[in-house]
Amino acid sequence: MLIELLAVAGSVVGFVAVTLSIASGLYYLSELVEENTELTKRLLGRLIKSTAAYLILLWLFDGFPLKLTIFSLFSYFIYYQNLRKFPNIDLTGSIFFATCVLALLNHFLWFRHFNNPYVPTIDERLNPDFKLPHYPSFTEIASFFGLCVWLIPFGFFISLSANENTLPMSLSEVEPLQSQNNGENVKRSITLIKYLLHILTGKAKQLLNAFNLRKSGGNSFSRNPNELYI
Repeated sequence: MLIELLAVAGSVVGFVAVTLSIASGLYYLSELVEENTELTKRLLGRLIKSTAAYLILLWLFDGFPLKLTIFSLFSYFIYYQNLRKFPNIDLTGSIFFATCVLALLNHFLWFRHFNNPYVPTIDERLNPDFKLPHYPSFTEIASFFGLCVWLIPFGFFISLSANENTLPMSLSEVEPLQSQNNGENVKRSITLIKYLLHILTGKAKQLLNAFNLRKSGGNSFSRNPNELYI
C-alpha cells in the first residue's frame, strides 16, 4: 500500500520536473531566437531545404509513398514563405494559417501511413523470390516525426517571440528602469512567455492585495462601544 503511494508521488514529481524543464528550455530558446533573428532565419531556411532533400531520398531509396512525399514538399514550400518577412510573421495572415493546417495534416497523414503498413498477400509470400518488407521500428518512426514533420513548425513556433510587432509593451511596465537620465520610457518587444508570466504575476498580486485589504478591513473595526457613537 505504501509503495503504491510512493509510486504516485514519484510520478507526480517526475511530471512536474519534466514540465518545468520543457518550459525552461522553451524560455531559453526563445531568448536565443530573439537575440539572433538573422541566424535563426538562415537556419530555418537551410533546415527546410535539407529536410525536403532528405525526404526525396527517402522516396527514392526507402520506397516512401509518392503522394505523401509531394504533399510534404508542398508543405515545406509554404513553410518557406514565412521567411520572407521573418521575424515579423503575420499571425492572422493566410500563410501562417496554411502553415498550421499543413503541419496538422502532415502529422495525421504520416501517422495513418505508418499505422497501416502494407501486408503482403499469401500468394506473394509463397513466391520463392519473396522478400519480407522492412517495417520501421518505433525509433525510426519517432525520429521521422521529430525531424521531418515537427521540427520546422516547432522552429517557427519558437520564433514567434522574435516578432517585434507581437507584444509591444513599455519596459517600465515590466521591470523598473535603473539607468534613466531623461525620464523617457524605453520600449521593446517582450517574448510571449514573458508576457504570460507578467500577466500571471499581476493577477496573483491583485488577489493578494484584495485578500489583505479584506483582512485589514475586517480588523479595522474598533471594539470600544463608545467609539461607535463618535
